[in-house]
Amino acid sequence: MEQNMSYWQTAKESQYLDRKSARKKPSELLKHLIAFANADGGQLVIGIEDDKQDNIITGFKDGKAYPIEEFKKIDREMRETPLDLSFEEIPVVNYKGEDDFILIISVELSSNRVIAAPNDAVYLRQGDETVKLSYEQRNQLSYDKGQRFFEDEIVPDASLEDIDVSLVQDFKNRFDISGRSVEEILKARRFLINGKLTKAAILLFGKYPSAFFPQARVRFQRFDGIDMGTGSSFNVIKEVTFDDALPTLIIKVRDFIRTQLREFQYLDNNGQFQILPEYPEFAWFEGIVNAVTHRDYSVYGDHIRVLMFDDRLEIHSPGKLPNIVTVENIKHERFSRNPRIARTLTEFGWVREMNEGVKRIYSEMESAFLHEPKYSEPGNKVCLTLENNIISRHLRTRDSLEKQFTDFGELTADEQLIVHYMYNSGEKMTTAKAVELTGRSRRYIGKILQSLAQAGILKWYGTSTTDRNQYYTLVPK
Repeated sequence: MEQNMSYWQTAKESQYLDRKSARKKPSELLKHLIAFANADGGQLVIGIEDDKQDNIITGFKDGKAYPIEEFKKIDREMRETPLDLSFEEIPVVNYKGEDDFILIISVELSSNRVIAAPNDAVYLRQGDETVKLSYEQRNQLSYDKGQRFFEDEIVPDASLEDIDVSLVQDFKNRFDISGRSVEEILKARRFLINGKLTKAAILLFGKYPSAFFPQARVRFQRFDGIDMGTGSSFNVIKEVTFDDALPTLIIKVRDFIRTQLREFQYLDNNGQFQILPEYPEFAWFEGIVNAVTHRDYSVYGDHIRVLMFDDRLEIHSPGKLPNIVTVENIKHERFSRNPRIARTLTEFGWVREMNEGVKRIYSEMESAFLHEPKYSEPGNKVCLTLENNIISRHLRTRDSLEKQFTDFGELTADEQLIVHYMYNSGEKMTTAKAVELTGRSRRYIGKILQSLAQAGILKWYGTSTTDRNQYYTLVPK
């Protein structure tokens, strides 16, 4: 994929990109190409110093640089497990102001076998690092490679008419490739092979992915309570299904779930009201993005499920974790079951390095004073559970109310319920709403609201006691 020069020099080193000096011996760099091939593919830039600040362009005219021909023969000893490499020379101006060039080595991922170095060592790209695998990890990787065929399989009945051109255009806009056609873009990423679309192409850019893959959906269900009822006790109060192309689906799911989450108010040490979300957005959104990116799409009988209960949010993703990743090491290990999908969603801006994102889910939950996220594998699926610790939040809310209203503890249970509700929701209170909350009569509620107003806890708004639009608000302290 073409990129402009500034990208090669300034882009952050990642799962898909590394930079090395041409002063490095080519044989020493071979392990990085092997690591890319064993992971998700990637690009090694030769001729830019691997400097954390400036990334100086030294090119190949430097007296200590190895000849470019040596780098183009870097895999000559890889006879048993050859690498799929392509080379591109990019003209540059080096740090001395001279016309020079850099070399981009693009590595295609190896879907069906583990690539080993001439000395039989195996390397894997993990974030921005090249990691040498142990014997056990190598065996696990070999097993996982056998599960990476689905996204590269051809969809016989699909054609370019099934592609959403606007999504491809959005993808093109992120790079300096506006002049290339939809067909060229799909070919460059191997989403179009011998004129046929792959499954990854339909999932990422299809107009109607679910027409080909009914399992490629996200289903949201919100339940009344902390358990899922069955039969006549089935307690779903909200249910929505999303089945768009993955980049669009991610946005729609995020925007919808935002509307379903509650917010809690509390009084900070400075006496200022602060808003505390039910869950940190990064935690639940990253969980959903990871499910969409890394689920096993070959499981036809199931789809991603997001289940919201009063006390927790569960994200269920079909298929087990790849064997190199376990619930115990998920914060530190990375292996993508769908590397082409993962890379494309990364370029759309949705996917972070997996272990970085998972680590942050943990830290975001901790920062919000919530329990640690829980990963589990119930049956043939992965489940991420986020608990909202609503009991603890009710206690914090009560503490804040008692700071704001010194006589809060002396109020009746009905009075406390009304004030507590107004404090958490930020809503105005009407007689009808208070009747609904407490189950009491209108006459009784009218007296309670008047009493709270006389105590200076509520403020009344209206033209008369018979005004149909009258309401109360909490008095700020």
